[in-house]
Amino acid sequence: MMAQRTMIDQQVQAELIRRATLLGVRPGLAALAGEIDTIRRIAVQNGMLPVASVAQVLESALARGDQGPLITGWIALLREAIGSERQDRFARESYVAACSVRLTG
Repeated sequence: MMAQRTMIDQQVQAELIRRATLLGVRPGLAALAGEIDTIRRIAVQNGMLPVASVAQVLESALARGDQGPLITGWIALLREAIGSERQDRFARESYVAACSVRLTG
């Protein structure tokens, strides 16, 4: 069975990379959460399933009160998802599994 591939809009991907790069310099939790929500919404609108899933987990981590290196790790995983050539449901499942491993340590 051949994996289904989603064509990635290079401009959208570049915008998400730009936004994700700036996440580390966002002052305050509210600004960071707002930017992650924007990334998630853009990803959903463009069928970038892994990005949307990792952004959702990152939002949950912020809501739990995770900070510092924990958030830095989630942001790194988000950047990886944005840069992935695969944005289909199978890739999403792989990223969700990676998130699960990270959550359970």
